[in-house]
Amino acid sequence: MGAVSEEQKQAENRARPTTEEFRAFVKDGWAPRRPTVTAPAPASTYAAARRARLSAAYPGERLVIPAGGLKVRTNDTDYVFRPHTAFAYLTGLGADREPDAVLVLEPLEGGGHEAILYFRPLAERDSDEFFADTRYGEFWVGARPTIEDIELELGVTGAHIDQFADAAAKDAGALTIRLVRDADRDLTRTLDAARVANGAVEEGLEEADDALAHALSHARMVKDEFEIEALQEAVDATEIGFEAVIADLPAALAASRGERWVEGVFGLHARHQGNGVGYDSICASGDHANTLHWIKNTGDIHEGDLLLLDAGVEVDALYTADVTRTLPVSGTFTQAQREIYDAVYAAQEAGIAAVRPGAKFSDIHAAAIRVIAERLHAWGLLPEGVTVEDTLDTEHGQYHRRWMVHGTSHHLGLDVHDCALATREEYMDAVLEPGMVLTVEPGLYFKADDLLAPERFRGIGVRIEDDIVVTADGCRNLSAGMPRTAAAVEAWIAAVQAR
Repeated sequence: MGAVSEEQKQAENRARPTTEEFRAFVKDGWAPRRPTVTAPAPASTYAAARRARLSAAYPGERLVIPAGGLKVRTNDTDYVFRPHTAFAYLTGLGADREPDAVLVLEPLEGGGHEAILYFRPLAERDSDEFFADTRYGEFWVGARPTIEDIELELGVTGAHIDQFADAAAKDAGALTIRLVRDADRDLTRTLDAARVANGAVEEGLEEADDALAHALSHARMVKDEFEIEALQEAVDATEIGFEAVIADLPAALAASRGERWVEGVFGLHARHQGNGVGYDSICASGDHANTLHWIKNTGDIHEGDLLLLDAGVEVDALYTADVTRTLPVSGTFTQAQREIYDAVYAAQEAGIAAVRPGAKFSDIHAAAIRVIAERLHAWGLLPEGVTVEDTLDTEHGQYHRRWMVHGTSHHLGLDVHDCALATREEYMDAVLEPGMVLTVEPGLYFKADDLLAPERFRGIGVRIEDDIVVTADGCRNLSAGMPRTAAAVEAWIAAVQAR
């Protein structure tokens, strides 16, 4: 299975191949290995360009970017591994690739850096690891890449992970070493001690490391061609998952805990189409849609409900979609549901229209929330005497936030909420550039126990979310293939269920 706890190591309830006769027998009689890598990975040239930009920003410094390690789930089983985002960004490795690996950008005398990937390569068949190591052995988890495989696939220098500790901390007093600290806490503690032992000053280590983490997060704001294609692939896979959910809505209605049924159907297609879900799916029926991060998904689905499905497929390259559709379970919206839905749609249209080069990121929310405020005012829900301008006043207003408390947009990429370490100036106040990918996702949420909401609205929550890429002359909706207007959503449901 996976990792072995300290208690399990001391137990004697596992079969252990210890005889010399068995060891000799198991090591022989295998066909020659076939090469698993025959050409560079498509992401390798893009990852090299990302490393080059990072190298230029930190001349003469050693940069250490761990993949992170396996995490024990229970006793001797691990969670499925996902490499740290910074590691995936700079290597191009995705899926569950290379736990415990560390990318080091080693400064060169003439300038620039050599990219060295320290990892655990495939063990020879005459080693105990081959058949006896339940965490890394080929018998247990399959063949790992060789050093030659990694070098061809990624265009970096490969090295055994056993060489990392000495190489990472050498000359720590003579050059600056920066580390992505949150990728592997154990490695961080060990390397911190080694840096100090090799001459580095302990004060300031974290500050220097945090600057690197910030730079790597901010660098992902503008996506390259590979990233945009991966995001489109993720969105296309997500559409397949949404249509599978729509087709299976009758079964979800009939099942107890129908939200879990929806979650399972989408998860099946996410795993089949890509690496899995990019985040825990929100499958919220009825009043559960008014709990913004409803991931329990324990509720039943009833005739007449709206189902708010916020879900995204993460592809093998680890880029994720993030799409929300609010679906009338019975196939058609009620009058009250449609009234709310149309308001949210109008707000989203305004938000999308604000996405263009030269605009500010914050303009998207401003455009969408103005429409929300106007609708709430027209419905008479703002306090008496409060105008639209009054509620939009950030110092003394904001009454509308009772029914839409969240923001309208976030960056999207390797993380569903990408570039999270960017400063407010770099994020909210930033000017939009071609290649940025972000969501536009206004909503309206009327909780069942909200006595200030009209009775006909209570228990209804609506959000519409799409993934938008900034282009040279405006924007493109990556998820445009998934209908958005109320009439189009009704027609979509009817068409899918008629297939």
